[in-house]
Amino acid sequence: MAYRQLSPEETNDLASRILYEDNHLLVVNKKAGEIVQGDKTGDETLCDKYKAFIAWRDHKPGEVFLGIPHRLDRPVSGVTILSKTSKCLERMTAAFRDGTVHKTYWALVCAAPKEEEALLENWMWKNEQQNRSYICKEGKRRDAKLARLKYSLIGATDRYYLLEVELLTGRHHQIRCQLSSIGCPIKGDLKYGAPRSNPDGGISLHSRKAVFPHPVRKDSEGSPLVLELTAPVPTSWKGVPLP
Repeated sequence: MAYRQLSPEETNDLASRILYEDNHLLVVNKKAGEIVQGDKTGDETLCDKYKAFIAWRDHKPGEVFLGIPHRLDRPVSGVTILSKTSKCLERMTAAFRDGTVHKTYWALVCAAPKEEEALLENWMWKNEQQNRSYICKEGKRRDAKLARLKYSLIGATDRYYLLEVELLTGRHHQIRCQLSSIGCPIKGDLKYGAPRSNPDGGISLHSRKAVFPHPVRKDSEGSPLVLELTAPVPTSWKGVPLP
């Protein structure tokens, strides 16, 4: 299969964003604005870029397999896990479903939360036509699902506040919706109440860290190898005091 030819700048950029790779997994630092999987826009996906990169780097004549066990929203940046084999894809999809993948996010929000740290629990439902999630009272809608996250305030500038968020469930637009519900919309997130957009079109929500057992590899004692992968923050966050 023929993949498009990448420029030297593109290959260097894609190589620099690889956080971990072996025969089973490819973990990369996604940029805000990139789409992981194809949508109605027809824009090139992150997955397709790395297929072209692997085909070029490894001189691979046939089709490159890259499966998608999870997705980040287009305006979100950070740790993104791709599977290089069907067996890995099946196991990583199950790991996300079973909650054995633990992800930590950083969010720059437009207002200080009332509490410096808290557990948020809400019932949420997704409006498919609007591609937006809403919070409702328990029992009001059959399609509502319980959403849970923990956050803590870890930094601040004159105008924004840096929250560390631990996802306890994986709902559509969960962090964006729940933080907005407590009066803390994410910087640049017009859909959930931010007053203005970011210059790059993304939002200031970053998948900072993922911790999970490797789907295949074992450690020296025969237990699953635990990976802990951290993505550098975007260059657009320059000036934010980071812990």
